[in-house]
Amino acid sequence: MTAGQQKTTPLGVDEIVAAIRAMQRSGEKLPSERDLAEGLNVKRHQLRKALEVMRRAGDIKAAHVRRAPSAQPRYSEELVRLTNPLEVIELRLMMEPGLARLASLRASPLEIARIVEAATTPENAAYGEADFAFHLSVAAAARNHLATEFYRMLRQVGVDARVRISGMSPPTCPKRIAKRDAEHRAIADAIARRDSDAAERAMRTHLQAVLQQINERSSAGSFAA
Repeated sequence: MTAGQQKTTPLGVDEIVAAIRAMQRSGEKLPSERDLAEGLNVKRHQLRKALEVMRRAGDIKAAHVRRAPSAQPRYSEELVRLTNPLEVIELRLMMEPGLARLASLRASPLEIARIVEAATTPENAAYGEADFAFHLSVAAAARNHLATEFYRMLRQVGVDARVRISGMSPPTCPKRIAKRDAEHRAIADAIARRDSDAAERAMRTHLQAVLQQINERSSAGSFAA
């Protein structure tokens, strides 16, 4: 060690978290992971542990994995060709009530606030986008990254033009939006109350209503080609 060098005591995870929270309170935008590690004089693996603690607490958003550009879709073309809306909603019925239960147990106050906000469709919002935003906020609050990613894929398959149903009612119908929002708010309220049974039940009730709509449309027409 040279005369100009000073020995520093390594920061612990709690200290790193406290330092980052201080930066957030000051309104400072967090730099890249590399720059943040250098600025705090900590190892990258130490910083990642601290960031994971903050993600679980809802202080920062989950990291987005950057994928290499690809001309291939994220799901199989064969899968899209073979499936239909009934299969999609059946799988959602198996999956999402469990995610709602987990969200009621694991969601941070910030995540609950996002779920509650997303439960009401904003004025002039696209119908499908608002619905996806709510369900994705619930899936994300379940704190299971694999389930969240699988849910994204499932919804992508579900909205593909080849599995939509013909003769759909206008997505801007106020009565339809109001009914959906009421069901979403019931789910959000149960999650906010940490009532796991009610959250699971409300999600299942909502998705069964969606299943009924799909059955009614498929009886009136046919699946879109």
